[in-house]
Amino acid sequence: MRLGYKSRVSAGGGHRISMKLCVLLCLLPLLRSYPLIKGKHNDTGNNFHPDPDPAYSLPGMSGRCTEEGFGAITLDDKGVMHYFRGDSEWTGFQGPTQHINVTWPGLTGPIDAAFRNHNKKTPLEHHRIYLFKGEQVWSYYEGKLVKGFPRLIGKEFPGIPDHLDAAVECHQGECRTDSVLFFKGDTVYIYSSEEEPPIKQRHWSLGNCSAAVRWLERYYCFNGINFTRFDPVTGKVLSPRPLDTRDYFVWCPGRGHGHETRQNATLMAIKDRCSNRSFEAFCSDDKSRIYAFRGGWYFRLDSSKDGWHAWPLSHTWRNLQGVVDAAFSHEHRMYFIQGSQVTVYLSDQMYIPVAGYPKAIEEEWEVSGVTAVDAAFTCPHSSDLYLIRGNRLTLVDLNTRRRSGEDETIIHSEVDSAMCNAHGLYLIHGPSFYHYKDVGELLSTNTAPAPGTIASYFLDC
Repeated sequence: MRLGYKSRVSAGGGHRISMKLCVLLCLLPLLRSYPLIKGKHNDTGNNFHPDPDPAYSLPGMSGRCTEEGFGAITLDDKGVMHYFRGDSEWTGFQGPTQHINVTWPGLTGPIDAAFRNHNKKTPLEHHRIYLFKGEQVWSYYEGKLVKGFPRLIGKEFPGIPDHLDAAVECHQGECRTDSVLFFKGDTVYIYSSEEEPPIKQRHWSLGNCSAAVRWLERYYCFNGINFTRFDPVTGKVLSPRPLDTRDYFVWCPGRGHGHETRQNATLMAIKDRCSNRSFEAFCSDDKSRIYAFRGGWYFRLDSSKDGWHAWPLSHTWRNLQGVVDAAFSHEHRMYFIQGSQVTVYLSDQMYIPVAGYPKAIEEEWEVSGVTAVDAAFTCPHSSDLYLIRGNRLTLVDLNTRRRSGEDETIIHSEVDSAMCNAHGLYLIHGPSFYHYKDVGELLSTNTAPAPGTIASYFLDC
């Protein structure tokens, strides 16, 4: 791979992926991240202000950055994060303050708890927003109060107490069924209309949660200005220590990851998915999660309704830093190639680094003479690994970890990244991608297909 950023751009899956703000949370390997709101280029707070200090003059900026924390947090049906305190709310990573009833007609603060419902089996309730205050609950969809609300909490959620501390939805697969976790004091009420009985009570060692939120398949308990990540089934705390909300979830001047560099225009472009900068790598993992890598940061491309955001690599892959030349997934392992080195992570609840890495490419796969690559990919349900260098395609059998056959020639003289998933093979160069049905079609063709545009096709720009 070339020095600097390889021109890469990729298509995440073969279908138009509607992703909204992201970019998600192994959070707590969370080594800095910032959830943003979804929307068009430059209208969602995706970019840091070029000079953080004047931000305190923006309405509500200093209020959001106090030690008080928030009384409730939730994503809405469009992927916008909302933070509530008293009669005020803040939206997105750096939105200004406003009165609650501006966004939520007919409601005033303070809000006790909030969540975005997830239950595809009940389409009329799926992605509704529920806001709790005292003995009542309000429900909204597409910014409008649902008919029949507000209602008593006990009528809408029989058996759930009033004056809650926090609430968060839990998706089937992450919990046994689509559920809601309600927090009050040291008791957690797990509510599922699909279960009998519909409520189970648990006593977890999380401590008091003044707010809770699910974001990119991870669950967070907020206590004042601090938060911890937890397992929604066992209640086990997954964070090594409490972290400060102002360093991860909201922008506060002088705080956050590398705040001193935010004035750098290059860094801003790296973190702006619509800047037309190249991506160094694309990858789809065993759970069909799609990642795009650029300049030591990554975007999640598959998570609809969770908005967009760039995260540092170490947020999900502990200790991983720098530019990723290529990435691919195989049998619950994620491989990263950086220069001549390969690093491997096991995929579990979070990515766990495999001991003994990094290793040299030649040592990992017995491919003499291969000391760097431009792109690498595997296809679903296959042990074939393809390494691309210039216009040469090298096949490696991951079962034997050895080169298989002679190198093949492809019609593309320069490739920045490649990804193969259920929708086909994507070769990426600069701002464009080329789609093939499979490797066989790539090797047999003499003419490249019409290029697609990465920004619009995969990044919702």
